[in-house]
Amino acid sequence: MKETLYVIKIGGNIIDDEVKLSSFLKQFAELFGSNSQYPFRGRGLLIHGGGKLATKLAAELGVEQQMVEGRRITDAETLKIVTMVYAGYINKNIVAELQSYQCNAIGLTGADGNIIKAHKRNTNSPLGVGGIDYGFVGDVDEVNTNVLTSLIDQNIAVVLAPITHDESGQLLNTNADTIAQETAKALSKHYNVQLIYSFEKSGVLMNAEDDNSVIASINPTSYQQLRENNIIFAGMIPKLDNAFAALQSGVEKVIIGKAEQLHSLITGSAGTSIVHE
Repeated sequence: MKETLYVIKIGGNIIDDEVKLSSFLKQFAELFGSNSQYPFRGRGLLIHGGGKLATKLAAELGVEQQMVEGRRITDAETLKIVTMVYAGYINKNIVAELQSYQCNAIGLTGADGNIIKAHKRNTNSPLGVGGIDYGFVGDVDEVNTNVLTSLIDQNIAVVLAPITHDESGQLLNTNADTIAQETAKALSKHYNVQLIYSFEKSGVLMNAEDDNSVIASINPTSYQQLRENNIIFAGMIPKLDNAFAALQSGVEKVIIGKAEQLHSLITGSAGTSIVHE
């Protein structure tokens, strides 16, 4: 019988807030750390984004940033910055804080252990809207689960930064939501995977201005209706598209909700559940 594994993606807005991030990491350690009383102790994999730190550092260094529909154009200089910030500063600070809460963690990128192979996004890709060259942005080809399962089975929490590689020596900046989805799908062959997207909102909201208007459950039919009525729009659409794609590829359950409510998201008393029907 497969054991349950939680693949958790933490949003950039939480990364930017020291208090919220600490609250989240403390809960993560209580759930998955060495002192956890839960049966899934050690089986938590954390994937993080970069928040605003890369943009701030780029401004300080005089490296102009270009964004298209919320997606960063990653030129050579920007790639250096996001690698330093995501794989270095953010990743290692998360690992250090988890260690302080007695949660043995290791920080990695997709290049480490050949975990995530990707290719540079082509301008004719569905994500390369209007023939735009996104620079050194990677689209995932394969997740190698051997290193991940080895660490997880040793009760070591893996913290993945959103940097991948192309097997030819080139690092690539890759969307963290996509990494979470692809990693969850790959690991579903080994575990019963629950994928959690945790960010600053309480879930998918009926009213974007009311954090109490959480939609408890969304299936493909209701998702289409919510989109047609413009209740779900903008950045939530790719997040939900990723969620349904994960369900169709073996992931057991997808939950979207507030990072500070991680315990409640796992126990099913908070957030929005994405289901088949």
